Amino acid sequence: MKIRIITAVIAILLFFPFVFYGDWPFKVIMYIIATIGVLELLRIRKTTRYPIPAFITLLLLWSLLYPNSDIFYMNKIEMALLSVLLLLSYTVLVKNKFTFDDAGFMVLSAIYVGLGFYYFMETRLEAENGLIYIFYAIVVILATDTGAYFFGKAFGKRKLWPEISPNKTIEGAIGGIFLACIAAFVFLTFFPVEHSSFIVFIVTVLASAFGQVGDLVESAIKRHYHVKDSGKILPGHGGILDRFDSWLFVFPLLHFINFIS
Repeated sequence: MKIRIITAVIAILLFFPFVFYGDWPFKVIMYIIATIGVLELLRIRKTTRYPIPAFITLLLLWSLLYPNSDIFYMNKIEMALLSVLLLLSYTVLVKNKFTFDDAGFMVLSAIYVGLGFYYFMETRLEAENGLIYIFYAIVVILATDTGAYFFGKAFGKRKLWPEISPNKTIEGAIGGIFLACIAAFVFLTFFPVEHSSFIVFIVTVLASAFGQVGDLVESAIKRHYHVKDSGKILPGHGGILDRFDSWLFVFPLLHFINFIS
C-alpha cells in the first residue's frame, strides 16, 4: 500500500501539470503515454518480436491521436485500412509466422488505446471548459473505484464476473455508481457545466458503468493472456493500461453522447 501511495503521488505531481498547462507539452506526454500503452498490449501477446508490424501499429496509433485532419492526404479511416493491408501483407512475407490473429490484435490495440487518448486530448484542448470536464470524468472514475471497493468489502455477496475479476461484486458495482453520482454533484456544485442536473445524473450513471466495463475489459485481456499486470512502469499499480483502462472507455463515451462537445 505504501508503494502504491508513493507512486500515485509522484504520478499526480508529474502528470497533472501537463494537463493544466495544455498545448504541445500536454500533447507530447499523451503521445508518450499512449505509445507505452500499446506496447504493453503488444508485449502481453508477445508480438513485439515482430518489429515491422509493431512499427506499423504505432504509426496507426499516432495517426489516430492526430487532430481531425488529413495525414499525408489520407483520413484516419484510410490510414487504418492501409495499416490493415500492410499487416496482412506481412503475414504473407513471413509465411504466416505472423498470423491474421496477430494483425487483428495489433489493429484493435491501436484503435482501443488511440481513441481513448484522442478523446482525452480533445476534451482538454478543444472542448469549452475542457479542464472541468476532464476533472469531472476523473472524479467519477475515482469515486467509482472507491465506492466499488468499500461497498464490495462491506456488502458484497454476489460476484459480478468471477471468471474475469473474482473480487468484484454486483453490490460493489452499484456502490461505485452511487458514490460516483454523489461525488459528481459535489464537484459540479463548485465547477458547474451547462447541463441540467437530470442530464448530469444520467451521464454519471453511464460513465460510472462504462468505466467499470473498461476495467473489466482490461482484466479480461490480462486473464486471457495469463498476466497479472499490463506492465511494471508504475510500481504498486502495474502498467499504463492498469491505470487508464477506465479512462479509455469514459472519455469516448462522453463525446459520443455529446455531453462534451
